[in-house]
Amino acid sequence: MLCLTIPDVPAIGSNWAFAAPDLTAKLLSLRAHLRSLRRLLVAYSGGVDSAFLAWVAHEELGADMLAVLADSPSLARSQMRDAVAFAEEQHIPLRVIATQEMERPEYRRNDNSRCFHCKDELFTVMEDYRQQNGFHAIAYGANVDDQGDFRPGQNAARQHSVAAPLLDAGLSKDDIRQLARAAGLRIWDKPASACLSSRVEYGRPVTREVLSAIEQGEDALRRLGFRQFRVRHHGDIVRLEIAREELPRALSMGMAAEFTRIFKALGFSYVALDLEGFRSGSMNALLPAETLGQKPQFTTEAQRHRGRGINKNQGESEKQIQSGTDCSPGS
Repeated sequence: MLCLTIPDVPAIGSNWAFAAPDLTAKLLSLRAHLRSLRRLLVAYSGGVDSAFLAWVAHEELGADMLAVLADSPSLARSQMRDAVAFAEEQHIPLRVIATQEMERPEYRRNDNSRCFHCKDELFTVMEDYRQQNGFHAIAYGANVDDQGDFRPGQNAARQHSVAAPLLDAGLSKDDIRQLARAAGLRIWDKPASACLSSRVEYGRPVTREVLSAIEQGEDALRRLGFRQFRVRHHGDIVRLEIAREELPRALSMGMAAEFTRIFKALGFSYVALDLEGFRSGSMNALLPAETLGQKPQFTTEAQRHRGRGINKNQGESEKQIQSGTDCSPGS
């Protein structure tokens, strides 16, 4: 096992050592849990949580783990390219699969259950693959901090019996970033990035055109040098959330003119800069309090339609990526 450190904290022996003993204990708990899962599929998006989980799983299980990246219109191409690149850099076995959540009316209508139906599609496809290929379990990157937000997708994970090793080890987002940094993983400070559909106001249908406008807008903000932001789609109005530490740069007449040029070209009539800055899950502020506090029970696709194979509607978009293999994630 590699001997890795965070700044000013020496490593001892063959294990990691940290200033806080509980962080070392959490890491050991995570490793033990992953070993107990034997042959494992990891739901992988390239974000810090799933990337760290996939990296530790590969360290513990080697060829007995496989990262699974879901490709759909709600995944930005820049995020997909980076996820594939990280897996290749770390020699993590990866399979890219096509998911079909956009074919589900209950997903496209974009009510407060959208995230459930997205994760239900993902875990249904992964469960089919698990059964067909002799894997024992599926895991995803939920952590302790995720429990404080409205996340219907976690309900789908429970219904599909998907393991949450980071959560079970008691790891917070900050813990995961510290551990990823200690491991020398470049994604340790990667900004959080939910799927593109999370940028669309509830009740507005999710379409490929809407997602494309959001993706193009966020690519443009990235080219302007902004790092943490969201493009929120409110129909004719686009609402730009930019991290508070980056707001001063956004608050100029020159930048306002650039924002206007970019987003009117994408079809928006009005361009608004949110003075509260970036905050994750801000669309949930529009949901009633009783919705945020409930634990909804939905029927999974697997319960409605048993026996769907992983190859349905996948066609040529599924690719196997092993270490050292070139991969083009698509246009």
